[in-house]
This record gives sequence, structure tokens and C-alpha cells, in this order.
Amino acid sequence: MLLEGIFIGLQVLIALGVIATVLLQAGKSAGLSGAIAGGAETLFGKKKGLDSKLARITVILAVTFGFLAVITEFVW
Repeated sequence: MLLEGIFIGLQVLIALGVIATVLLQAGKSAGLSGAIAGGAETLFGKKKGLDSKLARITVILAVTFGFLAVITEFVW
């Protein structure tokens, strides 16, 4: 029972972390000019810094959340 509470608490914290990292990421530009500029940035490797770190953290947190969800479902 205690272990289940710990797993659920971790899931809540990770879910809040995913929400925070997604909200902290910069929005993508809309329209044709955004598509052209966005493609150029990706092509020439200018997408570095905080945005790429936040994207990586988001993926790690999301995978961890999914793993904990599966573990929690099969154990309890």
C-alpha cells in the first residue's frame, strides 16, 4: 500500500514536470514565414540551447511517466 502511494506520488510529480517543461518551451511560428524560417533553423542546426534541453527533458519525463503507469497498472 505504501509503495503504491509512492508510485502515484511520483507520477503526479512527473506529470507536473511534463506540464511545466511543455509550457516553458517557445511556441512555433505559424504561417508560411514560420515554416520557411523554422526549416532553415533546423537545416543549419541553429536550434540549440534551452529549447532543445527542454525538449529532451520533456521526452525523458514522458517516457518515465509511461513506464511508471505501466508498472503501476500491472503490479496493482
